[in-house]
Amino acid sequence: MKRKRSVLMPVYAVLILVFLYAPILVLVVYSFNAANSTAQLHGFSLKWYRELFHDAATLDAFRNTMILAVSSSLISGVLGTVSAVGIFKMKNKWVKNVTRGVTNIPMMNPDIVTGISMMLLFVFAGRMLGRTGVLGFPTMLIAHITFCLPYVILSVLPKLRQTDVNLSEAAQDLGCTPIQSFFKVVLPAILPGVLTGVMIAFTLSLDDFVISYFVSGPTSQTLPIRIFAMTKKRVTPDMYALSTIMFFAILFLLIIINYIQMRGEKKQIEKVKY
Repeated sequence: MKRKRSVLMPVYAVLILVFLYAPILVLVVYSFNAANSTAQLHGFSLKWYRELFHDAATLDAFRNTMILAVSSSLISGVLGTVSAVGIFKMKNKWVKNVTRGVTNIPMMNPDIVTGISMMLLFVFAGRMLGRTGVLGFPTMLIAHITFCLPYVILSVLPKLRQTDVNLSEAAQDLGCTPIQSFFKVVLPAILPGVLTGVMIAFTLSLDDFVISYFVSGPTSQTLPIRIFAMTKKRVTPDMYALSTIMFFAILFLLIIINYIQMRGEKKQIEKVKY
């Protein structure tokens, strides 16, 4: 029985990988299709990559998406790290557990509920301030920071638990201020968790459609919103080219980040040995 399981495990792994990556492979292949078809291949061509760089509306939506994703991930990375440190240092366990529970609500809440509630909040705030047309890039940025923040906190807290509390106290005994000890001792120790949280926030912001749809204005269209608008007629093949570029760019970024983390862990192991 154990032998049968050991034989079937690689088969299951291959099937799962095929199920996950077959659609991406089809997307990549058809991005080089010479014809405007999603059913037949008519030769290799870079036609749709050239068309992509001549599509001003798509490039504008892509620029908005990237600015939004980078800004929201960096801001939520800073705020999430500070929040995680604050939660970790809370003395009252009841307050600490309640705070963590409240922080996790945006992750458990359906996106459509979050999107509608934030839209109503922004419109209400705009009316209170006597302003109309408040929805736009600033409201999208606030909304993305809101739903990305819990993921950063969730990534940083385990690293804080693994860090020796005495290191920060020892640094302060040697003359560092609390802020200096944080940047010189605590932050390097929790940096892998911070980077992981920032990457998760970047991916979530890049991919978000539902919340962005409700809090965006007419001049702040993102790429998911533009692609959704295309589905009412037909998604043009230049979207295949753009999706292929984004996939390989993010894959390259993940490889670099994993390499940096592996080097950091290797250096820590070498320091412990010597």
